[in-house]
Amino acid sequence: MSAKNTVAVLLISGALLPGVAMAQSEHPHPYVGMWVTDDGHVRHELLANGRYDEARGNRESAYQGNYRVTGNHIDYVDDTGFTADGEFINDVLYHGGMVLRRKSDPIDE
Repeated sequence: MSAKNTVAVLLISGALLPGVAMAQSEHPHPYVGMWVTDDGHVRHELLANGRYDEARGNRESAYQGNYRVTGNHIDYVDDTGFTADGEFINDVLYHGGMVLRRKSDPIDE
């Protein structure tokens, strides 16, 4: 893992800023929840503790890692050190050329 990725992992995981990780779980941002592509192939679950779990097709937990939301911007660092980012615009997540929409809870449908 490169030094840049190591620092990103430490920052996003809260290892360098432990109060930030705790604050995130106590006061989750409004984007916590499930985000899904229109075809349902890619599913990002953003957890309140700053972790995410991405499923692809039939492969559950294909990628997992930490994320940080700043305003409408999201930075991801998966558990292998790979980094990515995205933007939330009008309750749509634009990430890596994909468009993901918030999935409603079954109760809301």
